[in-house]
Amino acid sequence: MSLQGPPGPPPIGTELEDGHLPVMVEEVLESLSPAAGSLQIDATVGGGGHSRRILEANSPDGRLLGLDADQAAIARTAARLAAFGDRLVLRQANFEQLAEVATDAGFIPADGVLFDLGLSSHQLADQPRGFSFRADGPLDMRFDTTRGVPAATVLATLDEVALADVFRRFGEEPHARRIARAIVRRRQSQPIQTAAELAELVTAAVPPAARTRRRIHPATRVFQALRIYVNRELETLPVALRAAVELLGPGGRLAVISYHSLEDRIVKRFIAAERKGCICPPEVPACVCGRSPRLAPIGAQPRSPSAAEVAANPRSRSARLRAARRLDA
Repeated sequence: MSLQGPPGPPPIGTELEDGHLPVMVEEVLESLSPAAGSLQIDATVGGGGHSRRILEANSPDGRLLGLDADQAAIARTAARLAAFGDRLVLRQANFEQLAEVATDAGFIPADGVLFDLGLSSHQLADQPRGFSFRADGPLDMRFDTTRGVPAATVLATLDEVALADVFRRFGEEPHARRIARAIVRRRQSQPIQTAAELAELVTAAVPPAARTRRRIHPATRVFQALRIYVNRELETLPVALRAAVELLGPGGRLAVISYHSLEDRIVKRFIAAERKGCICPPEVPACVCGRSPRLAPIGAQPRSPSAAEVAANPRSRSARLRAARRLDA
């Protein structure tokens, strides 16, 4: 939907007032370098913090397309950024639909594409969604509650081996098998339906020595793994990155913020492959594929938040930003 309202940006500091802090926002602006009149895409609009700053930077006539699979995020951003009028276009869509949505909205060629792969503060605090072990809500964890199956169903249906594989692959959980065994044992007598129930169960399943050594809550990796699995995050990310490169015009910028090694590894390898271009096997003496490099990294790879930002927003501490520039076709 296209949003219209009175001209002029909302007041600075709205993110703080709404309990939302965009991560590495100055570094993102430096990477994207949004100019007046440019077409920018925020593929994970979340709380709208990055979108607001980008719209301020590409004023007075630049536009931004914001996507999010979470309808609540779209509604919040629509209200918060209504003052930008028809310079802002919002769509509820998973970023794997980026190519289709950007084409329909007329954002080709784009001058910048941003992916912020983390959860927003609003999602973590949304008890009925069950994203956080600190919120005693139903175990859903879907960004789009009209698609896929909730996390509670995953816990109730996958066998011990499959559950352990989810926790190990998507959460890098060293005690995956112990936790999976405890879940299967518990569900034989009662279903695991809330975030608090799962967090308590995982904490009890992890050996005491491991609990004391960890700097994070014992259930952090399990919750991460379930969220990634339920939303197919590692499957859709490469699709979205490829679409972003196709959408960008020469000189266009790509910026991606990731929060764990699995995402960052995908982004790192993607940019490296697009920087190389050629996909011929090593044994081929000369390139025959004809594939040219399409991306050139921008600055240090990856960039991390400053100590001041981490102190102000501890959730930013694991963020890693990678950026690249689209080369001429």
